[in-house]
Amino acid sequence: MAKIRINNMMFYGFHGQYEYEREQGQKFYFDVEVTTKNDKVVESDDEADTINSSTIYSIVKDAVENKKFHLLQALGGHIGDKLIAHSDVVAEVKVTIRKQYVPISGALDCVEIEVIRKAQ
Repeated sequence: MAKIRINNMMFYGFHGQYEYEREQGQKFYFDVEVTTKNDKVVESDDEADTINSSTIYSIVKDAVENKKFHLLQALGGHIGDKLIAHSDVVAEVKVTIRKQYVPISGALDCVEIEVIRKAQ
């Protein structure tokens, strides 16, 4: 298997449990790790045997900017499912999402969730 990681992508989105979060929006930070079903690409050096990193970026961007979710776990699952559906070489997707501005009264850097989706 081979892994492709894109770290700390930043997109502006309208996600959150509260209506004001979905109306005002904020920055979200994403790490995505895609694991392929085999390592054929290592030998073939052929893009057909993997998923392109720019495709990963575009799928994440589209999901974040064009949909609204109440929960980050649902957003992460949606992104994972879209990546798996896009390419039959994808075995597993790990999506990590960080949200800095959360309705928690206390000192913290961010809230982070992680979702792992596996191809059937």
